[in-house]
Amino acid sequence: MISLADRVQRVSPSMTFAVSAKAKSLRAQGVDICDFSVGEPDFVTPSFMREATKAALDAGMTKYTPTPGLPELRARIASKLQTENNLPYTPEQIIVSNGGKQALYNTLFALLNPGDEVLIPTPAWVTYPEVVKLAGAVPVYLTTGLASNFKITAAQLDSAISSRTRLFILNSPSNPTGAVYSRTELTELAEVLVARQILVFADEIYEKLIYGEMEHVSIGSLGDEIFDLTVTSNGFSKAYAATGWRLGYAAGPLALIKAATTIQSHSTSGPNTFAQYGALTALEDQDNSQASIAAMRTVFQQRRDLVLTALQQMPNLTCNRPQGAFYVFPDISATGLDSLTFCNQLLERAHVAAVPGVAFGADAHIRLSYATDSDTLREGLARLHRFLSEDPGEH
Repeated sequence: MISLADRVQRVSPSMTFAVSAKAKSLRAQGVDICDFSVGEPDFVTPSFMREATKAALDAGMTKYTPTPGLPELRARIASKLQTENNLPYTPEQIIVSNGGKQALYNTLFALLNPGDEVLIPTPAWVTYPEVVKLAGAVPVYLTTGLASNFKITAAQLDSAISSRTRLFILNSPSNPTGAVYSRTELTELAEVLVARQILVFADEIYEKLIYGEMEHVSIGSLGDEIFDLTVTSNGFSKAYAATGWRLGYAAGPLALIKAATTIQSHSTSGPNTFAQYGALTALEDQDNSQASIAAMRTVFQQRRDLVLTALQQMPNLTCNRPQGAFYVFPDISATGLDSLTFCNQLLERAHVAAVPGVAFGADAHIRLSYATDSDTLREGLARLHRFLSEDPGEH
């Protein structure tokens, strides 16, 4: 019998992918499933990026690149961060990785020792605590809810810091809630982090998907002192509908990025070569990039509004108004069901796939992704409404 490493026992598989796999299995059996489970844009990666990647392949760009990525791509990312985010990183302070998850993994493994604590506001993306545990550190959860629009306060952050706190993870816009921190809120958090000298991992992968008058603010842009304590993570998956390209990046203090590069050199080496040329074109061709991002953002906002309007008519459900990303996170506690039971029943009885909130640390909620077409959204929402309108005893 194989004896597995202890670290494997400390982590859980991704529940979002588990739900999606179950939905796909039912679909393979001929069941009509409305899948609201996976956080993946249903758009195709813009054609100008695809064409640039094809051209790179035709030109023979199929060899290894330097471990932290193509020098010209890192330079262009540095320019993007300076121009769009007011973050004065140099190319040497940037590492391109195989998706945002590897950027997180590299950073945490470069920073954390066993017993270190990492502060994570919840609800939170399912991968944050699992990578913390893989690194031998301890996730410490800062609970939020509807009343605070799923955002922590500076006082809450300050009170959670201990002598073992090493890192704070900030995700704005947020998966799973769509919450976006304002400039004032981020300034207050930054003041605490600077005073207590705590590093922050700022996951900004959804920065281009913000709706209404809300603006995206990078916490590292709020002063030299907080900049020196910030690791900024981003990528191409959400803004460019390029999830399968597996390209993310992290920018941070030079010593940390060098350490992350060493770790990556012994895990995957550099990311996909020809995909990097497509990403480089996305950053260089601003006219096409901004047009494609704006078009996608407009559709997502329309879908968000469609979903919110429908949810407001449903019994036993409460939902706030997310300002970013492509998720809603309704409260289902009035049904009397825990989130796992609710989602299992919803999938089996109504053929709608949603992710239990317990996966994100909030068992009174479920996550619905509106990164799917409007017809599927309307049908799935109608099924959800019928499901909620049934006699609770039938559940």
